[in-house]
Amino acid sequence: MAHRRTGTVRRVVSLVPSLTEALAATEPGILVGATDWCSHPSGLDVARVRGTKNPDVERIVSLAPDLVVANEEENREADLAALRAAGLDVLVTEVRTLPQAFAELDRVLTGGCGLARPGWLDEAETAWRGVRAEFDARAVVPVWRRPWMVLGRDTFAGALLTHLGVHNVYGQHGERYPRVPIGELNEPGRADLVVLPDEPYRFTAQDGPEAFPGLPAALVGGRFLTWYGPSLTEAPAALAGALRTALG
Repeated sequence: MAHRRTGTVRRVVSLVPSLTEALAATEPGILVGATDWCSHPSGLDVARVRGTKNPDVERIVSLAPDLVVANEEENREADLAALRAAGLDVLVTEVRTLPQAFAELDRVLTGGCGLARPGWLDEAETAWRGVRAEFDARAVVPVWRRPWMVLGRDTFAGALLTHLGVHNVYGQHGERYPRVPIGELNEPGRADLVVLPDEPYRFTAQDGPEAFPGLPAALVGGRFLTWYGPSLTEAPAALAGALRTALG
């Protein structure tokens, strides 16, 4: 997914919440548009272009961005093709591992946008470099209910948990986000705990743990588990803290 910048970038539309936060933390004035799901930083004052899966292509074109940043998992190829057909430059990231996240962030910020490498990116790499796998546990990691869906193979969130010593039970599944019956998830001996993020489904202490009566539940911030950006500086401590609380 190589990308060659063809000119000065002063106006960027982001279709990825993680990249929106990364750009805002590095050079906030460069952002002119973001999705309705781009919640960080709070108070971000840019044009909203609907969601990651249904962006308003006409609105994006009207903003006349020098660059649109997107992600191969979060955004649909048909929408990206429509943006390219309208003459826009689109940079697409692919993030499945922690090293990929750091490399892609650098590619977007320095290569795509021509910005200086931000200090927070170095801080994030340092934070994860010091992580040790202090846990040795098997987890099921739901991301949706009704129907139940879990993390499967080749996911960024699964990779982060592995760095901490938490092994995704469905990490070798043929699908990346398989639907699995709750009865199977609760089979005795299948897992040592359940990890419940607050996005994309908003699991809470009152909505989620009760479905896993035999397992300790780690409630984690989805931004720390699934986002790649400035949140990576805090993610190791935040995730480890939630896991320690659950596992005692």
